[in-house]
Amino acid sequence: MIESPPILTIRRNFPRPTAAQVDAFRDVPTAFVCDAMGGQGAMASSIRAIGDGRDMTCRAVGPALVADNGPGEILASLAALEICQPGDIVIAAMHGHRNVASAGDLFCGMMKNKGIAGFVTDSEMRDYKAIVEVGLPAWCTGLNPNSPNGTGPGRVGFEASVGGRCVASGDMIIADENGVVVVPLAQIDTVIEAVAKVVELEAELEQKVKDGFDSFLDLEEMIADGRAVMVD
Repeated sequence: MIESPPILTIRRNFPRPTAAQVDAFRDVPTAFVCDAMGGQGAMASSIRAIGDGRDMTCRAVGPALVADNGPGEILASLAALEICQPGDIVIAAMHGHRNVASAGDLFCGMMKNKGIAGFVTDSEMRDYKAIVEVGLPAWCTGLNPNSPNGTGPGRVGFEASVGGRCVASGDMIIADENGVVVVPLAQIDTVIEAVAKVVELEAELEQKVKDGFDSFLDLEEMIADGRAVMVD
């Protein structure tokens, strides 16, 4: 007979970014971070700020605490409250399962009481108006009032695939009204350096646009060297 696995597997001690590394991303737009990562890093656009950010400001930066729940499950998310640190962002992986709420206002209130900086899920949420009152930044795939299960199995403090991105606990999460970006822990310092260059280039381009710049392409040059062909 196959033995039943434990309903919870918890990893409390995993590498985390330093406070200085977190602060380096504090005011950086997600688009700049993606540019610094070669145009990549964001979760699927189906995971967006709750209510599309119309009633509350959704902005969060901090280490990922991954709760790998499985479809329709929240036991791992509940366990995340037991090992979280202030400033963590709970990533509730439900394997893209829809038609059930991964969290509501009371759970959001509990996370805020713990000092959690934000909540991200590849499933839905409920109790929208009350969540706005709680004020915890959240990203999800939509709203649904159905109740989840809390029986497990689940894993906390490990990794999971969320929105097309592999997210490991301790990775840097930068989330705003444009989406959720994941920076792997080992790449944080490299991305911080690249972000500084992106900020500089963006400022230069912004000034050029204000001064009248209106095109990235030199079509005449491209036609002359064969990179482009005019057919009419």
